[in-house]
Amino acid sequence: MLKVWGRKTSSNVQALMWCIGELGLDYARIDVGHRFGGLDTAAFIKLNPNRTIPVLQDGEGEPLWETGSILRYLASRYGKRTFWPEDLLARTGVDQWAEWSKLNVALRFTVPVFWRVVRTPAAERDPAAIRAAVHEFEDKLQIAEIRLLRQEFLAGDDFTLADIQFGHCLYRYYDIDIERIELPTLASYYHRLTRRPAFAEHVMVSYEELRAV
Repeated sequence: MLKVWGRKTSSNVQALMWCIGELGLDYARIDVGHRFGGLDTAAFIKLNPNRTIPVLQDGEGEPLWETGSILRYLASRYGKRTFWPEDLLARTGVDQWAEWSKLNVALRFTVPVFWRVVRTPAAERDPAAIRAAVHEFEDKLQIAEIRLLRQEFLAGDDFTLADIQFGHCLYRYYDIDIERIELPTLASYYHRLTRRPAFAEHVMVSYEELRAV
């Protein structure tokens, strides 16, 4: 059984849990971080000296940290060929779009947009900075918009690890109070994701506890 340390409102934990759900794996999750605390304890630092979540332990194996590496581990060990291909070139293509999603999408959304809109008190928000961050974020989304015109999913016609890294940001993007440009193909892709049970369970999670007063 998998053991996961991390609160369900963490976007990185959501990506991991969505992957676990898609792969149909048994797990136990332990709430740590934010209002739960626990990241500074000796026990957790032994698991991950960086004091970040998520952390995963597979059976009696060594604790694993860094979301991307954990996802690749699960995909390599438990994923089907369509999710994480055996062919090196095909797998690298999936990994390329997964890495693109992490560096160009998730990192441009979580702190620059989501934190400024949701986790910053209203009196301290900078509307101009938010608009600029959303513009930069949507500039990358337009790459996905064009790509999804010719295929069902980000890396091809099969759901893959790349969709986990990319798609887990979209629930909050479409839910928060911002002005969005029209990206109809991306919107259709997102709505398909919402029909996936693991996405609905692990990603479409209330973030009210993170909202600044």
